[in-house]
Amino acid sequence: MRTLIQNGTLVTATDIFQADLWIEDGKIAAVTGASAPGWQADLTINAAGRYVLPGGVDAHTHLDMPFGGTVSIDDFESGTIAAAHGGTTTIIDFAIQKKGGTLREALDTWHAKAEGKAVVDYGFHMIATDATESVLREMGDLVREGVTSFKLFMAYPGVLYLDDQAIFRCMLRAGEIGALTCMHAEAGLPIEVLVERALAQGHTAPIYHALTRPEAAEATGTERAIALAEMARVPVYIVHLSAARALERVREARDRGLPVYAETCPQYLFLSEDALRGTPEDPFEGAKYVCTPPLRPAYHHEHLWRGLRNYDLQVVSTDHCPFCMKGQKELGRNNFAKIPNGMPGIETRLHLLHEAVNEGRISLNRFVEISSTAPAKIFGLYPRKGSLHIGADADVVIWDPNCSFELSHKNLHMRVDYAAYEGKVVRGAPTHVFSRGELIVEYGQLRGRPGRGQFQRRSTFSL
Repeated sequence: MRTLIQNGTLVTATDIFQADLWIEDGKIAAVTGASAPGWQADLTINAAGRYVLPGGVDAHTHLDMPFGGTVSIDDFESGTIAAAHGGTTTIIDFAIQKKGGTLREALDTWHAKAEGKAVVDYGFHMIATDATESVLREMGDLVREGVTSFKLFMAYPGVLYLDDQAIFRCMLRAGEIGALTCMHAEAGLPIEVLVERALAQGHTAPIYHALTRPEAAEATGTERAIALAEMARVPVYIVHLSAARALERVREARDRGLPVYAETCPQYLFLSEDALRGTPEDPFEGAKYVCTPPLRPAYHHEHLWRGLRNYDLQVVSTDHCPFCMKGQKELGRNNFAKIPNGMPGIETRLHLLHEAVNEGRISLNRFVEISSTAPAKIFGLYPRKGSLHIGADADVVIWDPNCSFELSHKNLHMRVDYAAYEGKVVRGAPTHVFSRGELIVEYGQLRGRPGRGQFQRRSTFSL
């Protein structure tokens, strides 16, 4: 099938220009100033007055993930349906090694979770929870299968936590096999002490999730992660960076020429610690906003936006990990430490980032770069994903920059029972979403079927 998108304004990470875009056999076949001679289209879409963008790449999601005695409410069907409606055409989720288990078991489990359900394409990072000799050997096997990044935790002792020696061993191994190490950088052991003290003093409300995970814990963790990577002489990617002091550590390392990369998330750009206080009638309403790292005071926002403008932050991912208030977040009504950590965001990322364009915080090119091109490059998907190059997968979004859209629960497709930005109206929304040339969303109607999404083997780190 041949599709013509005509009269649109093509936007990439570097350019903005008027052109027609042709799709054939799931690939971008041509980008022309006028209709290609002798070509006939089976489907023609007039994109006049709209942008034509590469599909979004969300490099940080947690679908169907066990946590805190429950499971994130979006599985690979509902989560990727929501992603598609929001203009994201590729996600990278996290497979989690059980303590004492193997990486192979974890990867097989997550393949089974996605099989027959995903509407958009997907890849996997691997969360390693120990660093035994067998695990280090397995890391090479996974890289050969296209799982080329490993996430390590300095937080959650007894569950996901690794000490510095184990992290260093994994980093050294990653360097040998061309993998990228992703770090959850918080000083987890002192945090556990702060949590114990807060509960002993009777502090149980959601706001104490933030007060027991101070900025210093993230800054210290970030500095340690960078130091370990520097000693191992490997690149490192800091996930979900939320605070100014952690960003300073990244900026300083990059200024020294170290291969340090970092992402932030929309919640750290648009929400603040105040949301965790809930309402005067019910402080537990703040549980909706419990995520890790926690939301920070609003003054951090401008530091993060400056980091995005200055390329100290490379990516905006979602850390989409949704739990319903009813039956899930409620597990921590009398103990903030038992509130499942995570927020919904897979569907609203592009809406929010385009609103930042409207507000003059970032350029239109930077919007495309941080939401699509940069994550595709960093995680071994480019130029197949994240670009409008001829021969790339035809993951294409037609975006109406003037469409008004309310980010309310009634308008969204995530399975969670609340909206993080309820009542917020933004300007800009996708009208058509293509994945590998197939029209999967058209004016808010799902046309793609569950199971059409394909696992993406990613190349090793090469930036």
